[in-house]
Amino acid sequence: MASEDIKADFFQYLAPTSPHPLAIEVDRAEGIYIWDRAGKRYTDLVAGIAVCNLGHRHPRVIEAIKQQLDAYLHVMPYGEFIQGPQVALAKRLSELLPAGLDSCYFVNSGAESIEAAMKLAKRSTGRSNFVACKRSYHGSTHGALSVTGNENKKFHVRPLLPGVKFMDFNVVKDFELIDRNTAAVIIEPIQGDAGVRIPDSEYLKMLRMRCDEVGALLIFDEIQTGMGRTGTLFAFMQYGLVPDILCTAKALGGGMPIGAFVSSRERMQLFTHDPMLGHITTFGGHPVNCAAALATLNTLIDEKIIDEVEEKGRLFEEQLKHPAIKELRRKGLMMAVEFESPEVVQRVVQGCLEKGIITFWFLSDPKSFRLQPPLTISKNQIQESCEVIMDVIKGFDFR
Repeated sequence: MASEDIKADFFQYLAPTSPHPLAIEVDRAEGIYIWDRAGKRYTDLVAGIAVCNLGHRHPRVIEAIKQQLDAYLHVMPYGEFIQGPQVALAKRLSELLPAGLDSCYFVNSGAESIEAAMKLAKRSTGRSNFVACKRSYHGSTHGALSVTGNENKKFHVRPLLPGVKFMDFNVVKDFELIDRNTAAVIIEPIQGDAGVRIPDSEYLKMLRMRCDEVGALLIFDEIQTGMGRTGTLFAFMQYGLVPDILCTAKALGGGMPIGAFVSSRERMQLFTHDPMLGHITTFGGHPVNCAAALATLNTLIDEKIIDEVEEKGRLFEEQLKHPAIKELRRKGLMMAVEFESPEVVQRVVQGCLEKGIITFWFLSDPKSFRLQPPLTISKNQIQESCEVIMDVIKGFDFR
């Protein structure tokens, strides 16, 4: 099919998500690069929005997928048959996580992991209320939207779940909203869609103490921060505490769709009775996706990729300096570059795209654009990318 026909069909037959999609017609992808059908090469500095932490089509992930394809695909909804990829992935995750996070339930996406975690918190505590953060983002399903702190994303689909309170992120005095009616506090240890908002070093520890004080569970949404993005396997590992429920997805599958929520074995047992099948998914834990996820996890650990994340992040920070940049917020290779207005951000993002650099904006922080490259990006590739970004910025008159 001719390129112009595919583009026309894209706008005609695919349901849209925005009026102005980037509309790159993808031909292939490898490492940190994507090529369109005209042969133009793009450097992917958002990794599919923090999904492709190993880059596109990492050889170990592709090999794991191929081996599983030759064995079996879907055979039974989650939890009934013993499937090797599921068991191996759950065991490896549990080995890498602290005590209390030793039972894994695999689903299809980040939003699904949030929904299930909320159900587990209600079942575990017998309570129905939640506390979440303003400017947070936890997904687009009804439950996840209910605990998302951005009214623009949800006013058209109200009513949502009742009993949800919102506190300011990184503000300890708001802990008074967490009481003995709270089933759980759900929080991103670093706010992603809000523009990479990083808490004070003691904030999350104090939040853990408040939850323990009133008997509320603590749910960490590490859908975006997990799998090495911030310089440790999960961001919570940098803050000296352990959540009761951990949600992950995005980069877990190495480019394949998978999510998970992880908690204690005792707590997870609640889904097995009164009623049986208290949570169920048909395709969750798909064997091909689990095989890809296990290969991703092992590659991150075996090749010590996470060990270089902070150094690479500092290199970006050192290179991206200009009077028009109001602030660069960063933890590892999770970055937000802030300008004076959304209009400037749009010009920079579009200018970078024209020069073959893929960046992206934040829905909840329109004055910033995101940089979340594959963790495998080399220092030379960082240098080359930053030179292009700076050329774009320097080409604008900011007076």
